[in-house]
Amino acid sequence: MTDLAQLELDLINAIGAAESVAAIEEVRVAALGKTGAVSALLKGMGALSPDERREQGPIINGLRDRVTAAIAAKKAELEAAELDARLLAERVDLTLPSRPRRKGGVHPTMQVMDEMIALFAEMGFAVAEGPDIEDDFHNFTALNFPPKHPAREMHDTFFLKPDPETGERKVLRTHTSPVQVRTMMSQKPPIRIIAPGRTFRKDSDATHTPMFHQIEGLVIDRDIHMGHLKTTLETFIARFFELDDVNARFRPHHFPFTEPSAEMDIRCDRSGGKLTLNEGDDWLEILGCGMVHPNVLRNCGIDPDEYQGFAFGMGVDRLAMLKYGVSDLRPMFEADTRWLAHYGFSAFAAPNPASGLS
Repeated sequence: MTDLAQLELDLINAIGAAESVAAIEEVRVAALGKTGAVSALLKGMGALSPDERREQGPIINGLRDRVTAAIAAKKAELEAAELDARLLAERVDLTLPSRPRRKGGVHPTMQVMDEMIALFAEMGFAVAEGPDIEDDFHNFTALNFPPKHPAREMHDTFFLKPDPETGERKVLRTHTSPVQVRTMMSQKPPIRIIAPGRTFRKDSDATHTPMFHQIEGLVIDRDIHMGHLKTTLETFIARFFELDDVNARFRPHHFPFTEPSAEMDIRCDRSGGKLTLNEGDDWLEILGCGMVHPNVLRNCGIDPDEYQGFAFGMGVDRLAMLKYGVSDLRPMFEADTRWLAHYGFSAFAAPNPASGLS
């Protein structure tokens, strides 16, 4: 007969040495499985005499019960330990601050451009677009620029390498006026458009960058005069800055593509480091404008004796600076997310003249 005391001691030691639920399961199979040591003893009782069964039965059954209880207790202990270790590993410290959410915003330039487009759309203007790379005709010649005008020189304009076959030099457009030319050459009057987009000039300081954004407007029809131009611009500026009225003046100026030409100023007060419109004794330049030059109309195939028109142009970035208090234009193009978080706008709040622009 197997030494039951030694067997029990070996099994109890194996149970105590188990360090995982898988290990204790192996001990259980070795002791109580179909071919386990204790199971073999129970099967061997059939070969014993009745007297031996009466003597050994309670002893073997007692061994089985003690081993079963020891395994169950050890398994419960190991399962509890594994659960504690798992909970500790998966613990979330609710006292820690949450991770910052990365969120984008609408750039002030794009916000202001959308505001301007919304206002002009309500006034009956359509949006027209054109290429950033232009030829000399659309950027200069059709707009009545003389051959020796400074804007045609390298120090003012970005020129591309000349075409090796024709020698023609393309330019990065210096204004969105070429869109006006293309529109007049492709459409018959009446015309009422605005031309938003990027433009490029060799200039860089606190209020100028080599790449900037413009919106230009064009109206061509019969019997158009300066009164229409002034009313259109005064209405737009008042609504853009959300004023009841605007105190503006139009100073005579010179542009090759308009005659007469003017610059529009708004009365303002700059005292105390704060800009206040419609007050004070100072004036703030806003935009350039004028009546479309007859030569421009002829270059585009429109009879200046039958049709007249006015045009205007303004810097989108500059208006964004004025409206939202941006002191320096250069950070607007530095891709600094901190700057955008401060000056940016929600992408879900599209400008609407009825409910508010900003």
